[in-house]
Order: sequence, then C-alpha cells, then structure tokens
Amino acid sequence: MNKLVFDDHSNLLREDYYKYFVQDVSEPNLFPEMFNYDEIPKVAFNYRLVPMHMPEEIWITDTTFRDGQQSREPFTAAQILKLYDLMHELGGPRGVIRQSEFFVYSKQDRQAIEMCMRRGYRFPEITTWIRATVGDFDLVKEIGVEETGILVSCSDYHIFKKMGKTRAQAMDQYLSVVKMALSRGIRPRCHFEDITRADFYGFVVPFAHELSKLSEESGIPIKIRCCDTLGLGVGYPGASLPRSVPGIIYGLRHYANIASGMIEWHGHNDFYKVVTNAASAWLYGAAAVNCSLLGIGERTGNCPLEAMVMEYCGLRGHEDGMQLAVITEIAAYFQKEIGYDIPPQTPFVGKNFCSTRAGIHADGLMKNEQIYNIFNTEAILNRPATVVVDAHSGLAGIAYWMNANIPGLKNGGALDKKSAVVESVKEKIGALYENGRTTSIGDGELLAICREVAPDLF
Repeated sequence: MNKLVFDDHSNLLREDYYKYFVQDVSEPNLFPEMFNYDEIPKVAFNYRLVPMHMPEEIWITDTTFRDGQQSREPFTAAQILKLYDLMHELGGPRGVIRQSEFFVYSKQDRQAIEMCMRRGYRFPEITTWIRATVGDFDLVKEIGVEETGILVSCSDYHIFKKMGKTRAQAMDQYLSVVKMALSRGIRPRCHFEDITRADFYGFVVPFAHELSKLSEESGIPIKIRCCDTLGLGVGYPGASLPRSVPGIIYGLRHYANIASGMIEWHGHNDFYKVVTNAASAWLYGAAAVNCSLLGIGERTGNCPLEAMVMEYCGLRGHEDGMQLAVITEIAAYFQKEIGYDIPPQTPFVGKNFCSTRAGIHADGLMKNEQIYNIFNTEAILNRPATVVVDAHSGLAGIAYWMNANIPGLKNGGALDKKSAVVESVKEKIGALYENGRTTSIGDGELLAICREVAPDLF
C-alpha cells in the first residue's frame, strides 16, 4: 500500500510512490531521433499536460557580469559599478532584480565586486560563479559572498562525452563539491547544464532529490538553475521531455520536491525562444529567471533582462516599484560609454523601437498615438513615439516629425499634413532621393531643411 503524504506545493494529500534513482546506464542516452546532428532538432509531443503553478513571488536574476561577459570584451570595474547602480535603481526597493552574479578570477573581477559591495545595496545581492576547487571556495568565503554557482552538467552529452564518466560517478563528484560549499557555510546554486538534453528521470530528478536531502540535513538552501544551454527548450503544452520547459519545472517540484524559490531558469536564444521559455518557467513554478542586460551572452545570447521586466509587469499587472525609464538609461550607457552597438530593431532599447517610417503609420500617430504605439513609451520609458523620415515617409510623417522636434510647434503650434510648409519640406526631401540618396535623413539634417524652408518657425 502506498504511503500518503501531504504535498506542501499543492496543499493536498497524495500517494508517495514516485521514487527515482540514478540510472547508471552503460551507454549514453543522446536522444538520437530528437537530436540528429545532421537535422534540425525535432519537437516531440506526448500530450501530457501539467498544471500551471505561478509562484506567489517571482523575480529576476542577472548574469551580465558572468555569462554576459563571455560574449564581449570585459567590462571595466567602473562600468560594472555603473551598470550595477542602474540595475539597483531599475529593480526597485522590493528587489524584483534579486541577484547579480560575478566572476572572481581576475584582479579586475574582484575589484568590481568590492566596489559594488561597498554600495551596501540589499538588491541585487552579489553572487559568484566558480570552479569546483578548494581555492575558489576559499576565495568566495574570503570576499564575503554568501552564494555561488557551481557547474553540474547533467546531460549524457556532457557526462559521457565531455567528462568521460558514468552518471553515478558524475553525481558522486557533484555531491562532494556541494558538500564542500556547505561545509564553508556557502549557499550552493547548482547549474544543471544542458538540462534540455538530459535524461530527466534517469539523472535529473534523482540528483535533485539528493540535493534536497543535503539541504534538509545542512539547513542551507540549495538552488537549482535549469540551464537551457543550447536554447532547445520549448514551452508548448504537451511537448515531450527533455525539451519541455513546463515538464522540467513541474517535474522538479513534483518529483524531486524542490520548492519554487529554489528553482531558477537560465536560457539561451539559439531558436528565438528565450523570452517565452523564461515566461513559461515562471508560469509553471520557477520563482527566478536568469537574464542579462540587452540579452548579451554566449552565441545568440541570454534572456534580455529588460524583456523579463516587461513580462513581469504584464503577468503581475503592476511595476512593483521598478523604475522602467532606467531601461533607456542602460541602453544609452551601453551605446555612448561602453561603445556597444544595439541592433536598431531591438525591442525597448533599439533606435527604431517606437519609431516608424511608413507614412500611413505616421498619419495614425498624428490622429491618436495609441493607434500605432504599444504603450505610453514616453511616460514609461522616456522614449516618445517618433518617425524616421526617408523616401517613404509622406506628408504625415514629415508633419509628425516637425511637430515633435521643432520647439515652437511642440507648444501648441502643431502643423497639419496639408500645411504648405510641410509640402515645401517634402519637396526638398523628394529632391534628395531623386538625386540618388538611399539613406534616411538624420534629425540635424532635417532641422536644417526645415529652418531653410520656414525660418519663422524657429
């Protein structure tokens, strides 16, 4: 007869018959039909639906100064401090941006950590990522950081082919490393690398269960970061493991008894699913999603932090103390001070965000901004809706641009698209394109044309 236990996740009695042990197979399970290397990875379905379980509290963690730095030249300590300040301001007093992780290896890394720690902010809490060596643990303890990330690769691709171990050997090694952290009073955050190609019931669940037991014995929380290393996760209902994001999060909660607050999702954008997968992780029970500013990170990048700020607002219905206009400040700092080129079409931070070239769109903006703008971008992000003037802008686009950029027109003297002044400016612009111009017209150049045509407006 199966024992009845009280499930504190569902607050119901359930039969306690789910017992998973590591399956120490002799040959790796590489899911060859799903991941045939010479074909696009396949999405399989088993039609098993798991319930949504949005945690009572959700938050964002940051990896800009760890995974983000693996895709570009290192930040200076001063740049890290400035971005850390901006993240603190963006996340607000409730700490929606809860943590930020750092490297600790170089002198510059440690200098940046020390500078940020001197700020004394509660949020984002400073954490680290280290190699599983005694020296690295001692370094973290010396710095005074309370939580660190530890790499625990969990797919057979990594266990068999990279590490040359069996599952049992890998688990023994990982558990010894976690115990090393616990013995020093450091909270371990176990990075389950390549979880979307791992044998979920044969390794992931039994390993997570052992971590849960260690946490109970030590009284120290142990987090699990679900690392979608190659961006293979999918949020589709009924999708099969190991690619199912709902299945992974539900399975950790239900079969390994991991609390939502101990589950974090870390995704990559190889298949353009990084934001929806992170949102799915929240919806199905992970409290934390791991992101980087502007999505910088290895290969196709990590989940953009600013995107999940917007997801948070959409799912919760409020900003929860976050200062969203800081997103625009962060983008400006990356471009002007760090010299990072943000692709112009990037949502929320790109040059062309809330900007249009089409004349018909500009006409709609003149009549009512809500027709073609996603929300009040000026009030929320300090980014007013704009038009870019080129060969296709038309009278409406030029009129909208003039009303938005000429000070005298901003203060109640708006021009209609049928104005003779607008028509004259359009003729000047048309002549440029008739003579072979192909690029859009910059603001300074357009102001000069307007000043030439209608000096009285200035």
